[in-house]
Amino acid sequence: MNYNALVDQYPHIDIHLNTPLSNYTYTNTGGPADVLAFPKNSQEVQDLLVWLKETQTPLTILGNASNLIVKDGGIRGLVLMLTSLTDITVKGSVVEVASGASLIETCQKARDEHLTGLEFACGIPGSVGGAIFMNAGAYGGEIQDVIESVDVITGDGEFKTYTNDACNFGYRQSVFQETGDVIVNAKFRLEPGDITAIQNKMDELTKMRQDRQPLEFPSCGSVFKRPEGYFAGKLIQDAGLQGYQIGGAKVSKKHAGFIINVDKATGADYIALIKHIQDAVWEKDGVRLEREVKIIGDDA
Repeated sequence: MNYNALVDQYPHIDIHLNTPLSNYTYTNTGGPADVLAFPKNSQEVQDLLVWLKETQTPLTILGNASNLIVKDGGIRGLVLMLTSLTDITVKGSVVEVASGASLIETCQKARDEHLTGLEFACGIPGSVGGAIFMNAGAYGGEIQDVIESVDVITGDGEFKTYTNDACNFGYRQSVFQETGDVIVNAKFRLEPGDITAIQNKMDELTKMRQDRQPLEFPSCGSVFKRPEGYFAGKLIQDAGLQGYQIGGAKVSKKHAGFIINVDKATGADYIALIKHIQDAVWEKDGVRLEREVKIIGDDA
């Protein structure tokens, strides 16, 4: 595939060839993308999707690459990072947000507009699109609780809007994990609230996150889903794995549900450590830990 032709066809789109994804992932791991594009608006996304269909080029969407591990061989085809789609507007109790906007900044904007309902997400480091894709949640709240609608561009380059019900949200699940649609915009339906109470709640949750999570190290966030009737971190801790390390990847001593990059970890280090954790917990407690973090790309 001659990707230089893509650059020539769309000189106005920010496109990079053979670029290490370790420069962009929250774990600081990952091999090169054949093509990495940063569209600035929905039209540029649509242009790229039409080109993809015409050329039968594979597509990978990274959001802002916070809750995933990219393998060391990188990703073939086109990788879309939507971090340049950042508009946030407020109309009454509805916050309309482009998919690449930071979820944290969206929470702050809602607070500034005296709107409550998003406080639970004030420390989730992902993009809005990624949070919708995963139905992200924390401290008793989930994205499905506040979504009114989601705008996407389909693989055919068509615009489509999903209602909340049509998103088929579940625990860390949404319909977008199956459709391949590119999320470009969303509307959050919130409620009027007291800005002091909103800020106090955000401060409380931020302190809890800072006290309990290893935010000072690169990581992919919470690695495992919560098994029914258990807590993943407690199971890992009980298996004696806090501080266990493979290569540069280490089980955090602060929160066993996190794997941190302490010494130039590779994607292979992360994947090997995840498997070791799953095997050890299964052997000790008979519980199969299911990954929350996504693993994508090719082996080195």
